[in-house]
Amino acid sequence: MRSTEMKLKHPLKALMLSVAALLATPTYAASNHGYAVDYIQGEGDVKGLKLAYQYHIPNEKLPFQHARLYFESSFNIWQYGKDNKHQTNIVLAMSPVIQYPVFNLKNMPVYVEFGIGVSLLDDTHFAGKNVSTHYQFEDRLGLVADLGDDSTLAVRYLHYSNAGFKSPNPGLDFISLSYAKRF
Repeated sequence: MRSTEMKLKHPLKALMLSVAALLATPTYAASNHGYAVDYIQGEGDVKGLKLAYQYHIPNEKLPFQHARLYFESSFNIWQYGKDNKHQTNIVLAMSPVIQYPVFNLKNMPVYVEFGIGVSLLDDTHFAGKNVSTHYQFEDRLGLVADLGDDSTLAVRYLHYSNAGFKSPNPGLDFISLSYAKRF
């Protein structure tokens, strides 16, 4: 029991430092930098929180018209089970993400988003599954509403898998609701 208590202290400290870093306004702030906060719901009783830093590539540097590209680094905490008997998994991820406009909804641009990145899971046995490896690919597909004022609201499907490099490879699936803002 004591090792579990020690294991949970460090992720909570990391989460608090991440939130403080995301909410602080650095002196070098530019519209290329942003943060995102996601609520994640997974298969079964998996719930989570994802805090991310985003670096948006300036549009004039992109080779394709109308699309947007950003790189995201994130810190995730996933929980599975009941209050007194639950598992926690910590995940670090990095992904390049492409957004492309698909339609407008009441003068609000809506983008389709996709990306494939890499992630590092703390625990390979989680939510009743053995995902075999700590290293997983993070695939995403989503719809993003541009709210103006450099902020967005998104709904995403996220899939974590080791791409068959080692068996078993059941994968982990999530739906997320995300709010992002550039600073």
